[in-house]
Amino acid sequence: MKKIILIASTCLLLTSCSRESIESTFGVNYDTTNRFAKNLAPLPGQFTKDIKALDSLISSFNGNIEKRWGKKNLVTAGKRSYVKYTDGYLSRSQVDFTNGRVTVETVAGTDPKAHLRQAIITTLLTPEDPASVDLYSDADVTLGGKPFLYQQVLDQDKKPIEWSWRASRYADYLIAHHLKQKNVDYKKAYYVDIPMVKNHTQLREYKYADIVRKASLKYDIPEDLIYSIIRTESSFNPYAVSWANAYGLMQVVPKTAGRDVFKLVKNKSGDPTPEYLFNPYNNIDTGTAYFHILKTRYLKDIRHPTSKQYSMISAYNGGAGGVFNTFSSSRSRAINDINSLQPNQVYWALTKKHKNAEARRYLEKVTAFKKEFNSGKF
Repeated sequence: MKKIILIASTCLLLTSCSRESIESTFGVNYDTTNRFAKNLAPLPGQFTKDIKALDSLISSFNGNIEKRWGKKNLVTAGKRSYVKYTDGYLSRSQVDFTNGRVTVETVAGTDPKAHLRQAIITTLLTPEDPASVDLYSDADVTLGGKPFLYQQVLDQDKKPIEWSWRASRYADYLIAHHLKQKNVDYKKAYYVDIPMVKNHTQLREYKYADIVRKASLKYDIPEDLIYSIIRTESSFNPYAVSWANAYGLMQVVPKTAGRDVFKLVKNKSGDPTPEYLFNPYNNIDTGTAYFHILKTRYLKDIRHPTSKQYSMISAYNGGAGGVFNTFSSSRSRAINDINSLQPNQVYWALTKKHKNAEARRYLEKVTAFKKEFNSGKF
């Protein structure tokens, strides 16, 4: 897997070294990546060189899309969306986890229904394992195992789709009854929209209930916080990967949070690999362990538990240094200031005065999701 964010190796432990700050520093605005850049930047001195190499790879990938779809219809994956091109870039699938919608389309000029049918079947049967899919090429998806859309999409008989025969039958039904057309770059695109079930987010959440429970007990971090972080980071998208070198459900950056967990909790050297972090158990364990580090090490002197949790949430996104700098350039004075305030005042400062706009919004999002979770609306 790629390793492009080598500035992380020079970040101080208490400075903001979030994905967002890295993207801002280097002008990297891409949201997701795939497995094609796996050997980038083995040494810090190669950072600039490898950014150019990565840009070249991105340019090539985008160019292949534009040849088929045009510049105005270039779509790539995100933390909360899945986009996969197949069939020489003639067909693509999009899963919008935020709005609960699957769109499968093709611009094939010859026998488009056959191309669309195969793309639908592949989408419905794509497995949960991210290693089976290269998001940034048109390589075939390796099918096998339980589909990641299982139960989140139902066929015309309101049945979940797990097997090829049911996926094929549903594809035929969609093409016969719900086929649509539109113009794409002076050519016709044929597509179908497939609604996800209303509780698709909860279904993805339930998959990880046992893992979350174990991590919560192991590291003394509340379950509602873990769930809310996962929802904020990836919307429970098993394919979530960011251009800022963050992987998996809790979007762990190997060279910052991952390295801290290996060193301070696991007593290991080095960084967790992307493959390690793609495993849901490893990812949730690592992300929760990092919250434990924030709680018991970097932010341990914050006395009020609610103020501490607000600070932990903000630090997960923008670094512990970002939390302290919101109150004072002096760490000791920042802690004294935080301890002199009520939790609602700490929340106000972190959502209004934090230098990182993303960190300000992040605390608001996670806090809102926690309320939803505890009210049963999550």
